[in-house]
Amino acid sequence: MKILVVEDDQFIAETLADALTEQLFVVDIATDGQVGWEQAQAYDYDLILLDVMLPKLDGITLCQKLRYINQNIPILLLTARNNNQDKVKGLNAGADDYVVKPFNLEELLARIRALLRRGNESASPIKKWGNLCLNPENCEVTYNNKQLNLTPKEYEILNLFMHNNQRVFSCSAILDKVWSFEDTPTEDTVRAHIK
Repeated sequence: MKILVVEDDQFIAETLADALTEQLFVVDIATDGQVGWEQAQAYDYDLILLDVMLPKLDGITLCQKLRYINQNIPILLLTARNNNQDKVKGLNAGADDYVVKPFNLEELLARIRALLRRGNESASPIKKWGNLCLNPENCEVTYNNKQLNLTPKEYEILNLFMHNNQRVFSCSAILDKVWSFEDTPTEDTVRAHIK
């Protein structure tokens, strides 16, 4: 799953990216609201983590614009503003959740997982195809009840295919879904992963 972090504080952005990458998410970072807006239009994200106080385009306005173009994408506001009026303003702008800085990383990760589950409520969390099982809750993959050791990219590609088992993906679509904006490889890399 692919997450966009729109955060101007480099330390927080990198901390979030590291924690999310450890959870096998693909993460892109935008350091201002305008870049966040451009990336959200250019790529398909499964969730957007959005700071409120951003340069160029504030988080509330960006949240409203994002909600206008995509009613279903989960948006979590992450901000130092902790009074009730700010929370109401953020939620009314279209945010699905509102977390105040400083935040507990484990709680934030749990909220992200909850938002992603909500977006996929109709589906069972465990995906099966024949004897192959993928459990996104703990990132385990088994075949004939034996655990497979996959690299993070192999897991992401398999996750993409199993959640979209009736769809054919081009190499460029796989690149958009599985690799981050900063480290997008060539289509030959995708072909090497899928053999």
